[in-house]
Amino acid sequence: MLRIKKLDIFVIKSFVLLFIGTTFICLFIFMMQFLWKRVDDMVGKGLDLIVLAKFFYYSALALWPTSAPLAVLLASLMTFGNFGERFELIAMKAAGIPLTKVMRPLIIFTTFIAALSFYFQNVTGPNAQLKLYTLIYSMTQTSPELDIPESSFYQLGEENKGVKYNLYVRQKDKKTGMLYNVMIYNFSDGFENAHIIVADSGRLETTADKKHLYLHLYNGEQFENLRQQSSMSQNVPYRRESFVSKHTLIDFDSNFSMQDGSFLTVNPEFKGIKKLNHDIDSLNLRYDSIGRGYYDDAMQRAYATVELTRFDSTQMKTDALTRLNMDSLLSVSSRSTLEQVYTEAKRKVEMTDSDLSIKSLTMKDGNNIIRRHWVEMNKKFTLSLACIIFFFIGAPLGAIIRKGGLGMPVVVSIIIFLIYYIINSMGERAAKNGSWEIWFGTWISTFVTLPLGIFFTYKATRDSGVFNADVYMATIRKLLGIRTQRHLFKKEVIIEDPDYRRIDTDLDALCAECEDYMRTHRLDRLPNYARLFTNNEKDTRIRELSNRLETLVEELANSKDHMVLRIASTYPVLITDAHTSPFSNRWLNMLVGLVVPVGLFFYIRVWRFGLRLNKDLRQIITTSRNLQERIRSEELN
Repeated sequence: MLRIKKLDIFVIKSFVLLFIGTTFICLFIFMMQFLWKRVDDMVGKGLDLIVLAKFFYYSALALWPTSAPLAVLLASLMTFGNFGERFELIAMKAAGIPLTKVMRPLIIFTTFIAALSFYFQNVTGPNAQLKLYTLIYSMTQTSPELDIPESSFYQLGEENKGVKYNLYVRQKDKKTGMLYNVMIYNFSDGFENAHIIVADSGRLETTADKKHLYLHLYNGEQFENLRQQSSMSQNVPYRRESFVSKHTLIDFDSNFSMQDGSFLTVNPEFKGIKKLNHDIDSLNLRYDSIGRGYYDDAMQRAYATVELTRFDSTQMKTDALTRLNMDSLLSVSSRSTLEQVYTEAKRKVEMTDSDLSIKSLTMKDGNNIIRRHWVEMNKKFTLSLACIIFFFIGAPLGAIIRKGGLGMPVVVSIIIFLIYYIINSMGERAAKNGSWEIWFGTWISTFVTLPLGIFFTYKATRDSGVFNADVYMATIRKLLGIRTQRHLFKKEVIIEDPDYRRIDTDLDALCAECEDYMRTHRLDRLPNYARLFTNNEKDTRIRELSNRLETLVEELANSKDHMVLRIASTYPVLITDAHTSPFSNRWLNMLVGLVVPVGLFFYIRVWRFGLRLNKDLRQIITTSRNLQERIRSEELN
């Protein structure tokens, strides 16, 4: 029996609230991006709120599967980042609950989201996209809303009906609606028979049915050419008319009407899996039959031979088939005959080449259509699977980073999703044009993100400091040999004061140990190359000396005297294994030593760190003597 625990309810509740918020945020971003591409088709069309509501509704349904992976990534990052930031994740682990058990209810929930995303892409999405693009097509066919600009030409009328007006207005009074210094070019009867109207002022109104414009013009003149198309006379007659007021009715339909978008159903983006499978089989059968016909026709032309058949005059039947000998025929032919034959042969070759080029374009277009169908089918699975993969990236990253809110999680989510989006777009484009295999192009983004999810999940369950900057800085310091400086400060609360008498004795022993080590190891000399790469023993003596030094420094850090703290801060931090053999494996050391360029690099590195260690030991002796002078002074006694 399935038991839902309070912890599972708490985790699901924390995730769901954030997922709803991130879904609206991500969906808003994608919708604004889509709207920005289509804003030219919507501006100035006088669309009502119902049409705009349909546009945003259909676009939300069509874009939700694309925004769902980013929403899951951001929500999982914020959820587990909040757990880590509020130390709730530490409390769960302290109670013996592993990270995988905390993630278990959300794995089930994200699997449900992935299934819902697949349903949207297979059922809801195609219908929503079809209605969306039908709506967009209808918007593009709608006449623009009347808005006459100043000092520029504005086209009026329905050009597809042969009625075209170009209106120019120098100045416009927005309060009264009056137009001043008006020029109108009417090209209804052709460019050569243009009607030109010039008026001092005018007014433009829309009829009640919004299908016509009523133009009132005052104090102007009208010019009209009377030249016919067939006239060849140099003198062109024209007619001039002056008027005090003139009224013109112009066809102008600004009402929105839904167009027939049935022609859009051929696009694979508007089909479900069942329809895609059916159309892929139909397309394969169609273009296979076309290709077979092209192949048979080409083979028939390639193997056609010229034959001479002799018939019996009485029986009208074939006695023999005699093949023409082309070499002998060309040798006895005249020059004009040969030129005629070559010209004819060239013409037939060019015709054949042109015919094959057209046929290849037909087959190429068919192949591209089939590839687009396959890409769209694979896309429905990859986008759904991306929801699960992004959860296994976001949840472990949140547990590792331990930063909630909309700061770091948003930055990390955008970077990861941009990488996924770029790789996915590049792969789909290459799969559609045939540069890559369809399965590779559509699934390459999954192949890249899936190892990341496995890696981050493994690191999070092992409490690895994969994003701990101190670990990487320590490694870089070790490789480059960068020193770590000590900084001792006076503590506000000191539980136990240092025992200066014992420390004085320990400092004498430390100095003696350092002098004896320098005398026996002679670090200022060049090391023996053969002994360095044939020995894998570690220097335990210098490690003990370093531990003794760190114990003394830790005790001196409790001092109330500023001079003691300042002098103790000059103790160097010893690197205890850089002056010995490079590796703990003897055979690996020998292999590196045999490769002279690599071995020479490690040899110089060991020599350099040996000189540094020798210098550090001298510094320890000097600092210890200075500390003894301060300890033996009257201020500390």
